[in-house]
Amino acid sequence: MVDVRRLTLILAAFFAMLAFSGLASASPYAQYGIQDDAWITYGPGTLESRLDTLDRLGVDLVRYTINWHEAEKRRGVREWGSADTVLRGLNAHGISAVVTLYGTPRWANGGRSPNWAPKKGADFANFAVAAAKRYPFVKKWLIWNEPNQRRWLRPTTPRTYVKQLLNPAFTAMHRNRRGIKVGGGVTAPRGAYRGVSPVAWIRGMRANRARLDAYAHHPYPLSRGETPYAGGCGHCETITMATLDRLLREVKRAWGGKRVWLTEYGYQTNPPDRHLGVSGALQARYHAEASRRVYGTARVDMLIHYLYQDEPTAARWQSGLISFGGAAKPSHRAFSLPLAQVSRRGLRTVLWGQVRPHEGRERYVLQQFRKGKWRTVGGARITTPRGYLSRTVRAGRGAKFRIWYPRDRFASPLLTIR
Repeated sequence: MVDVRRLTLILAAFFAMLAFSGLASASPYAQYGIQDDAWITYGPGTLESRLDTLDRLGVDLVRYTINWHEAEKRRGVREWGSADTVLRGLNAHGISAVVTLYGTPRWANGGRSPNWAPKKGADFANFAVAAAKRYPFVKKWLIWNEPNQRRWLRPTTPRTYVKQLLNPAFTAMHRNRRGIKVGGGVTAPRGAYRGVSPVAWIRGMRANRARLDAYAHHPYPLSRGETPYAGGCGHCETITMATLDRLLREVKRAWGGKRVWLTEYGYQTNPPDRHLGVSGALQARYHAEASRRVYGTARVDMLIHYLYQDEPTAARWQSGLISFGGAAKPSHRAFSLPLAQVSRRGLRTVLWGQVRPHEGRERYVLQQFRKGKWRTVGGARITTPRGYLSRTVRAGRGAKFRIWYPRDRFASPLLTIR
């Protein structure tokens, strides 16, 4: 007598193997996360309800900032505030934290604003060690935020950053805490006013013997017309997602095979930003395409989306998965169920996607919109243990697809084949 249950499992494994025969070269390390300090700390409802929201989205990790100038207003007197509840809450939910240390207190930089470097690297190193010891479950740390821009670090030089911030913290943290990784750089995609380009910054860090476990960067697009794969400036020293290969080359030249973390990224939407924003549908598509690019790029370990919720005014940042009023954008579903076109040759089209909610292999259905309704393509399938899927379909330009996720009963945004 045939064991139907066992036969079903064997067939599911067989189809999964076929679906992923072309993905063996992809990075197994890619994780996807969110940064929104304001929402996670002060958003609507309770912290527990907000963490539940992140669980349902399928968030792997959250980037969170500890401001040194707020936590240690007087030398040696530390008040950790919301960091305690947020970081311990994330840990209880099994969501990894990537913690940024930023901002110099006045006593450490001669009474200046937080973006001025400390006079003594040892002062910052002592604070970094105290943070690492207080949160032993945090394994990934970032030193500063966008130091190649003047508004975040002064003096705005790689030497200042390496000698007074990165190297003192890296050395002290590794001496006192095993098993952690310290990311350096954390650069903006361009230097902006009187800043330093990320290419020059990396080279300057190398010249000053920077120590790091991974190089962090924020590959934001610099125009509405730029996609995750095309439209970047080929002759500039900027680095965006479209010119990600430039980042990989510069990091390899400086530090060999060090890992790369993309710790901020996102597209603003129109509405509400009528000058810099793209449509909600494009934001969702670009999120999926960026996710696919990170998945397929060796040495890139993470992509963190900024923000979860739009900021209150259009003059500020509008890249949230939901509006300031709480309405979900298409990117909200795209974060949980990204679906991207990898290639098309005639009618042979390759699709990539991921099912992020829950853990392990997940059942999903690929659907195509034909003759006025959504129709299943090839029956229900099973993802890899990390939730990935790859499908080759017969479809030309203009065909419409989506992922249906029966466990939570919702679908990805529509993907139109180009």
